[in-house]
Amino acid sequence: MAGEKTRVDFNAPTSLVERADSVVEILDISRTRLLFDALEGELETLTNDEEFRRRLSDAYYDGRVEYDTVEAILGREEAMRMKLLRASIDRTPAIPQLEADLPRNDAFYDGEISEWTGSNSSESDDESHA
Repeated sequence: MAGEKTRVDFNAPTSLVERADSVVEILDISRTRLLFDALEGELETLTNDEEFRRRLSDAYYDGRVEYDTVEAILGREEAMRMKLLRASIDRTPAIPQLEADLPRNDAFYDGEISEWTGSNSSESDDESHA
């Protein structure tokens, strides 16, 4: 993975470090490479884990996690989906307000208003064509 690097220093149980050292000797890689690959694998596993994704989305929708964090973990496409969903959840639909009274039917329809007479009109049409 290209980009800026950060030095990380941590303490681990001696038995774990000894196991890691045995593995790196067999694989002929550095301890750093082993830890890097293990961390990458764990992060990949988490991003595909439904429980983790639910917890991440809950944290994002609750405002405990920023968009940049979601994008760094899930990628831009998934983060954008969550951002759009969050925006639609946060939006309060506007209540329509009438500025004046509704127009009368004759003014709205501009002339005579025909009334529906029921289903008999289609039967009479069929009989006249026979």
